Amino acid sequence: MTKAPIRVANFSGALGDYIGAFADVIADETIDVAIGDYLAEMTMGRVAEGFCGAGKPQALAGYYADIFLRQITPELGRIAERGVKVVTNAGAFNPAGLATLIAREAAAQGLALCVAYVEGDDLLGRVPVLAGGGQLTHLDDGAAIGPIAGRLLAANAYLGGWGIAAALEQGADIVICGRVSDASLVLGPAAWWHGWAKDDWDALAGSVAAGHIIECGPQAMGGNFSGFTQLGAPTRLGFPIAEIGADGSAVITKRAGDAGVVTVDTVTAQLMYEIQGTHYLNPDVVLHIDSVALSQQGPDRVQMSGVRGGPAPETTKVGCFYQHGWRAMIWGFATGPDWREKAEWLRVQLEAMKADLALDEFHFEPLGQPITDPASEAEATVAIRIAAAAQNRSSLSKLLAGYASFGLGGIPGFQGDGAGPPQPRVHFWPGLVRQADLDHRVVFVDGPQMAVAMPPVTPFSAPAPAGPAPAAPPGDTRAVLLGSLVHARSGDKGANANIGLWVQRPEIWPWLRDTLDADRLAQLMGLDPSVTVERHDLPNINGLLFVLKGYFGTSGTGNIALDQIGKAAGEFLRARIVQAPTALVGDAMPLAASR
Repeated sequence: MTKAPIRVANFSGALGDYIGAFADVIADETIDVAIGDYLAEMTMGRVAEGFCGAGKPQALAGYYADIFLRQITPELGRIAERGVKVVTNAGAFNPAGLATLIAREAAAQGLALCVAYVEGDDLLGRVPVLAGGGQLTHLDDGAAIGPIAGRLLAANAYLGGWGIAAALEQGADIVICGRVSDASLVLGPAAWWHGWAKDDWDALAGSVAAGHIIECGPQAMGGNFSGFTQLGAPTRLGFPIAEIGADGSAVITKRAGDAGVVTVDTVTAQLMYEIQGTHYLNPDVVLHIDSVALSQQGPDRVQMSGVRGGPAPETTKVGCFYQHGWRAMIWGFATGPDWREKAEWLRVQLEAMKADLALDEFHFEPLGQPITDPASEAEATVAIRIAAAAQNRSSLSKLLAGYASFGLGGIPGFQGDGAGPPQPRVHFWPGLVRQADLDHRVVFVDGPQMAVAMPPVTPFSAPAPAGPAPAAPPGDTRAVLLGSLVHARSGDKGANANIGLWVQRPEIWPWLRDTLDADRLAQLMGLDPSVTVERHDLPNINGLLFVLKGYFGTSGTGNIALDQIGKAAGEFLRARIVQAPTALVGDAMPLAASR
């Protein structure tokens, strides 16, 4: 007998997300499983920074997201009463510690809740052996980890969802994970609920797609959506729900009272977020993004169907963090007439100090420009972002002191220090390790533990990126903002940025497909020649995916340039002017209105 769809609700998309979302989800009596993601690369990099310094790296192994403990403690009674399951990666670097505290709290409240945790992701102690045997290599270029191995603060493999499924099968009410893949938080409960086999590739891929869509919380409801003007101005967006059927098809929806919308466009935005090609690798299955079909089934209900999957890859990702010197940032300001000349003088003054400071990087970035005939001082002011990195903290301390010294001998209207002390600079190194080398286990607090068998795997070969676009056909064209024709979503993975574009109307798709290739995108964005751009076509959603390899230098977590992890890269691209066929432009925004 086919089981009803499982209703999985998200309550956290990253560490620091809305703390009240957990109580909102647990109050919803239609929910079967509540899931929360806390482990974005960027946030884990910031966590690691806090443990840099004398004796602190060892303490990182004890870290868990204590915000989740505060969220779940007052809701344990309702969890027990309703029988809702809770699955989260809030265990971070210490899932055992968090699970134990939750179990103790439940017992103190007189509740018979079964708490389990998933372990086996922590590879830090095994790095010397893995590196020495050539079994830990870079995800992008296959290079050995080399001397970085001796500097690591953390090394955690991305586990799949079968440990979660096993814990639920054995009666767990709450499952605490460390570093599992984001989508595993949904695949595990769906596989348990429907009794899928480890080679039910299409159904598993469907759950990965659903997990990928809801794991960033409000982003599937209109957060970070280029069509945000359709939302009005809600004070806080809600969190999404995935209803996953026995065949892996799903409906993405929301609670009726929550702000935000669920449309084909908001779901497409999240589907394209941070992916690196048409095939999305997870430890348990390879999702074929180019197979996903989306359709609006009603208000705030988007059907996802037709999803195909392939056998799991032999390897899984390993997230490694290490300190690479120090970073610092200053906010300067130039106000009033001759702001360009003021900014340039300040830049020259700071540049003159660089030779004596041994800086690794230096960025001087005026942002925007003053309004003509400003009505306030704020409208007359340009903010200047000054960022630097160095191996020695003292070099940055001297830069900060030198900036302050120009207060009486520099530009008219000098103001604003905005400078805190130098902070550790932590890089993310994405590695690969064989799944066969992992010890994936489920442990019940004060109970048994069990090994988790890996899924059947096969070598994976990535599809080739698209080639150059054909020459544009002749015809009447008009200058228009690219953003008046397409939506965009951008993000980070290690050193790479990705930008997903999809058309606002189906008739625009052939033009976008035949016009914007990798070289044209690099030109529009003014990319450094060191950045390699790949294009992947997604005609199923009328979209193009661009992967910008090396866009962040070594990593997004350690990047000190503006827009550290590329969240605004897509919006910058949408701000560029392109020539489009007059017949397609229609009511597109006039250029004058965009200035």
